Amino acid sequence: MTEIRTPRLLLRRWLEDDLVPLSEIHADPAVMRNIGDGRPRSTEQTAGDIEAWEEEWDDEGFGVFAVELLGSGELAGAVGLTVVAEPDEVAGQVAVGWRLGRVFWGQGYASEAAHAALEFALQDRGLERVVAVLRTSDSASAAVVDKLGMRAEAAVQHPVHGYDLKVFGIDLTQYQE
Repeated sequence: MTEIRTPRLLLRRWLEDDLVPLSEIHADPAVMRNIGDGRPRSTEQTAGDIEAWEEEWDDEGFGVFAVELLGSGELAGAVGLTVVAEPDEVAGQVAVGWRLGRVFWGQGYASEAAHAALEFALQDRGLERVVAVLRTSDSASAAVVDKLGMRAEAAVQHPVHGYDLKVFGIDLTQYQE
């Protein structure tokens, strides 16, 4: 079982007990406003997300981790890697992404977990490049990609929802600098 420990977090595969706390995170409009269509997700949709993330682990050897606080065991959210389906400009590339419950914002958890996922991608899984695709209005996530050392590469539009996106990237040589 793939696990990563950081000073404050455990990144691990998904457990059955994670559905309820992740559903609560997904039900918060503030958490979901910059993800997908921007709407909260139901428990059934969240169960589908976890299932898809676990399938990606099985198919690709990487995926989205459950993020647990080491001190309390609370589920803080989800951080990890996924193969991008859209927009076309980055389809097929591996992206790092994150979503944390609002009570966990502003404490550096997203940066800590995303850094661990990026290191896992580039050093453990041997990927040559990782991207991040963000809504241009998502300044909190832009701060995370900046801390990761990712560089802005392109401005695109979401092909279905039409909102503006910014693509960031980093390759193995940039990461090792």
